[in-house]
Amino acid sequence: MNEIISPKMETVNNMRNRHDSLADLTSRDMEDFMEEMGGEISVPVLNGDWDALPANVRKYIAENVRLCRPKGVFICDGSDEEAEEITEKMVNRGLLTKLDKYENCYLCRTDPADVARVEGRTFIVTKEKFETVPHVQEGVKGILGQWMSPEDAEREMVQDRFPGCMKGRVMYVIPFSMGPVGGALSKVGVQLTDFNYVVLSMRIMTRVSSKIWDVLGENGEFVQCIHSIGAPRPLQRKVINHWPCNPERIMITHFPDQRKIMSYGSGYGGNSLLGKKCFALRIASRIAKDEGWLAEHMLILGVTNPQGEEKFIAAAFPSACGKTNLAMLTPSLPGWKVRCLGDDIAWMRFDDEGRLRAINPEAGFFGVAPGTNKKTNPVAMETCMKNTIFTNVGMTADGGVFWEGMEKEIEREQKITTWLGDQWKVGDKGKAAHPNSRFCCPASQCPIIHDKWEDPAGVPIDAIVFGGRRPEGVPLVFEAFDWEHGVMLGAALKSEATAAAEFKGKQIMHDPMAMRPFMGYNFGDYLQHWSDLNKPERQMPKIFHVNWFRLNDNGKFVWPGFGDNIRVLDWICRRVNGEDIAVPSAIGQLPVEGSLNLKGLNVSWEENFSLPKKYWVEDIEETKSFLQAQVGCDLPLTISNEVAKQEERIRLM
Repeated sequence: MNEIISPKMETVNNMRNRHDSLADLTSRDMEDFMEEMGGEISVPVLNGDWDALPANVRKYIAENVRLCRPKGVFICDGSDEEAEEITEKMVNRGLLTKLDKYENCYLCRTDPADVARVEGRTFIVTKEKFETVPHVQEGVKGILGQWMSPEDAEREMVQDRFPGCMKGRVMYVIPFSMGPVGGALSKVGVQLTDFNYVVLSMRIMTRVSSKIWDVLGENGEFVQCIHSIGAPRPLQRKVINHWPCNPERIMITHFPDQRKIMSYGSGYGGNSLLGKKCFALRIASRIAKDEGWLAEHMLILGVTNPQGEEKFIAAAFPSACGKTNLAMLTPSLPGWKVRCLGDDIAWMRFDDEGRLRAINPEAGFFGVAPGTNKKTNPVAMETCMKNTIFTNVGMTADGGVFWEGMEKEIEREQKITTWLGDQWKVGDKGKAAHPNSRFCCPASQCPIIHDKWEDPAGVPIDAIVFGGRRPEGVPLVFEAFDWEHGVMLGAALKSEATAAAEFKGKQIMHDPMAMRPFMGYNFGDYLQHWSDLNKPERQMPKIFHVNWFRLNDNGKFVWPGFGDNIRVLDWICRRVNGEDIAVPSAIGQLPVEGSLNLKGLNVSWEENFSLPKKYWVEDIEETKSFLQAQVGCDLPLTISNEVAKQEERIRLM
């Protein structure tokens, strides 16, 4: 059978008379349904118009219905009514808890074994290994992507995991756009999933709409996103927190040549919301290489000085290193204004006039909750107080949320239920929220969202900023000498590990371009692609590096951060305007002493900008060794030359 057959309406109506909802069908019901359909190999379309779908979408769904064996197909349209129906069912079944303190907000708790990205089980599938990963040194384990052969992917996913994985469950069909629907820089995906949590979250994070079918036409290209929690009925594993999953069998595979993603076993975050890192970075970075643009792990913001001049900045930080805080910054300097366009991902393309223009392909924020509060990020707190799904945070007795960092915002004796369901209050041992707990909320309700955030043409990028958690040695801000030097700085990016991935403990890890977990192809080719973008007819953005996290000898931060980061953005904007306020150093252009507005702050210039020679000698040697070991012969000559020049400058410090 080549395609799913839409059920006869009289048969569906008969079944509606026997059941409150088609979503409640049992396996026995399905057998009865097949019999009533005259033995046709089919499943019911529970929602939506099958005949309205493009032919290639129908074929795609039909193939996966045969593979996954769901009890029915639910074609989503992204409407409020649809969301309300799904939400009500999830509340009734215990997966969501309504938070009475806020407007249309809900809490869910995951299985404790399913709480973060699982990078060790995430793969890129290409015929040739070195299309995906660089030639690492012999005996070295590569960390810049993981390759899987098509044959192994076929065996692991198509033959082993996915057959029958949706038995007893509904297959939801989610048509979505990354970027404004129909925009020139936008791309379309269709996700199939058996988890209704994904439907609600994708509706927030992407633009889910029946208009996608019009954009596709009869056979338009779309990214195929197939996801299953890996929990067919009858269940073989105990469900914890009403969160079905299969953590021992998690695997996420990307097929860039086919523009396809298959994810199995996890219901959490980027493992299941396939429009996020899987599509928007891993697959999109490969599409960007093929089409001559960039898909990057970057926030986008507009910063306006007291004179009314606005600059647009894209900034790449590893996960949980302050992207959301910077994107939603509340300036401490009078007269300055920051407006947010996106806090996580930027798609950037040069226009006909040679300007690099960026869009945020997402429609929502999937922010890390711990550490976010009315002091660190009042804008984020205001943004997530309605129409939000909170995952793995604590819940107060009055129906509010709590996580580490909110201690001063609730009464100390307030009773709290932790993300694990235990009773707790501030001061008790342990933590109320998981370190990687999240809030998922629409970007449109951010009080400082930019009025151009959905402009299909994007905004012109004036500066690109790299940064990470560097507790010693690295200055507050410095500027690359030129584009090639800036690409090298991005390639050498390092940061303290965070809870967004499965790594434990605080260790400094390489995270080149903040893309280490999200690379969709060979990192050497990726760096070459960045270098090739530099053309004489283009207005290349200036590149900077920042570090808000330097510590003094007493382990205290030497920079106050948060709203005072506007002082660094001020200096960056002035450099973009060509002001002579920088002095060359071994690692780049440092601010001239006194050129940074420190009025009202009690900070040490020396502690923020000193360059300890011993530290930098060791750092450049370690960077060189890393690139040689991890990128090897794939490292572009331009980058190795920049490393050599920086090493020589440091030697002469």
